[in-house]
Amino acid sequence: MTSLPRRSAPAPRLVAGFAGFAVVAVVVQLLALYWPVVTVEGPVSWTDKVVHLLVFAVPTYAVGRALGSVRTAVLVFAVHAPVSELVQHFLLPGRSGDVWDAVLDLLGVALGAAALVVGAMRRRC
Repeated sequence: MTSLPRRSAPAPRLVAGFAGFAVVAVVVQLLALYWPVVTVEGPVSWTDKVVHLLVFAVPTYAVGRALGSVRTAVLVFAVHAPVSELVQHFLLPGRSGDVWDAVLDLLGVALGAAALVVGAMRRRC
């Protein structure tokens, strides 16, 4: 479960595509997490929680796919989730850390990892 199985070496364009997607996903994540003041408005009060879930699920999937390693992606983003909330709470004026945001961040990591594993199983069949 730690590495994605590969039947043969992927085409260079495919690898470059996933690497580019991973870079964009991580940059968007960093901007969303560390922008000095963020106001998330939506039709319901839980929009912010959905954003936290997605801002960790998508980069976990993208980086895991680009690297071909579920374990590395999960490790990096599972550590980053609580660290980001601590940085928001203690170092960014106008932002506050939230335990529930960290929980949703970790659920996002799990969702991204699950998508990697299911995708690998489907490609293998």
